[in-house]
Amino acid sequence: MPSLDVEVIEETVLSSEYQGKEPTKPEETEFYEPVVPVVKKDNNGIPSDAIVLFNGDNLDHWESAKDQTEAKWHLNEDGSMTVNDKTGNIQTKQKFGDIQLHIEWRSPKEIQREGQNRANSGIFLSGKYEVQVLDNNDNSTYVNGQVGSVYKQHTPLVMASVVSGEWNIYDIIYHSPEFDGAGLKIKSGTLTVLHNGILIQDHVEIKGTTPYIGWPKNPPHGKEPLLLQDHGDNSRVSFRNIWVREL
Repeated sequence: MPSLDVEVIEETVLSSEYQGKEPTKPEETEFYEPVVPVVKKDNNGIPSDAIVLFNGDNLDHWESAKDQTEAKWHLNEDGSMTVNDKTGNIQTKQKFGDIQLHIEWRSPKEIQREGQNRANSGIFLSGKYEVQVLDNNDNSTYVNGQVGSVYKQHTPLVMASVVSGEWNIYDIIYHSPEFDGAGLKIKSGTLTVLHNGILIQDHVEIKGTTPYIGWPKNPPHGKEPLLLQDHGDNSRVSFRNIWVREL
């Protein structure tokens, strides 16, 4: 007979679906539906079920976040786009909820300024929740606003940036918050972020919007665009190879 302590531990970890008489045949705990879909990567590493938002050819999937006119950022010959200073944020024309996001970004090799004014941009999930883009190489700032932070909410577990002027990769898993019929938040959103393949945000709670000043707010919303920031200080940040998978 197992000890009383073992029995208590087992009772606390058993899921409700594993109650009652225990199966005695292997097929009693096997199922074959639904069939799992097959997803493969192409030669560029893009999954077959991904929505490609930017591959270097054009800005057709993007628009001005201010007035929904044509996106005015620079298209570059190397297949990237660069923030066009003071033209404003850009956002996707398509709206998304829960997603897996792949995005690559680069700060300029030429160093200008310091702190929050060095290669500052941001990736806003649902247009509201910022994962910080910043050149922090030999450039300290407040840690809940450094590269890879969920801005003003969660510091990254580590700083995993490459050398200034080289390409960084963010892989982000985003689950949107949920709201009831009265517009009250009933479940917080979450973010997981890998920076150059290194886990820096581990399923952290999104406490609300990520403002520069003030507390997070929780306005109700459904699917919303993905937004990229023009920090308005000649950041010269570039982006490439952007795709999402809807979850």
